[in-house]
Amino acid sequence: MNRSRVLTTALIVLGGFFLLVLLTSGAFITIEAGYKGVIFRKFGGGLDTENVYGQGFHMIAPWNTMIEYDVREQIINQKNMTVLSSDGLNINLDVSVRFRPQADKIGELHEEIGRGYKESIVEDLTRSTVRRIIGRYTPEDIYRLKREEIETTIQSELQKTLSQKNIILESALLRNIDLPEQIKIAIQDKLKAKEQADKKEFEIDLARKEAERVKIEAQGKADANRILSASLTDKILTEKGIQATLKLAESPGSKVIVVGSGDSGLPLILGNQ
Repeated sequence: MNRSRVLTTALIVLGGFFLLVLLTSGAFITIEAGYKGVIFRKFGGGLDTENVYGQGFHMIAPWNTMIEYDVREQIINQKNMTVLSSDGLNINLDVSVRFRPQADKIGELHEEIGRGYKESIVEDLTRSTVRRIIGRYTPEDIYRLKREEIETTIQSELQKTLSQKNIILESALLRNIDLPEQIKIAIQDKLKAKEQADKKEFEIDLARKEAERVKIEAQGKADANRILSASLTDKILTEKGIQATLKLAESPGSKVIVVGSGDSGLPLILGNQ
């Protein structure tokens, strides 16, 4: 009887001990909104990259570890980056990059890179990509003419590189471009001269088109007169004259008609006035 009671007491104590261990060892995990987790199984194969745990309550073995990752969108601002243009001039610029880890691949991300991926991968790749692409352009291209093209190229190449590291790029923007003052002035003068040349060319082109229009209009009138002159033979003119004479003769008022006394033998009509 005493032996049974001792055994029961021992089981209760042992059960309480294990319960205490479970309660105090982090066996009960709550993953907050915006986070995902993967388990590292100390006695069962290490990092489980296949299974990703979402937000909410989870219970794991006390000897395992839940590794959590923020999978929300994040932003890094690379300020005062010094890069070289294609002609070797220093250019300072600010770059803003928005990104997030690929939620269903955080196990692989943790295994290959770790929690420091933002600094070791995103920031480093951003700097190297921007320097490489800016080096293809002149200060004039960078300052005004091809800024959108440069941003698109940076985003395309950076997106391709980061996706291989299980990181999703949302956008990459050039926030500020700072050129040496003398370079700005030279570029502005060049652009102003180009605008003036374009305006002059436009005016010349407009005058040329107007001259062509006038020439075409004059040619059209000349062709019309030539065709009309060619069609007006003596017989047609005589017939038209007779028709006009008859209409006048039929109109009210006294007239004297002299037949055959006009030019080309046409009748003459002499009225009262």
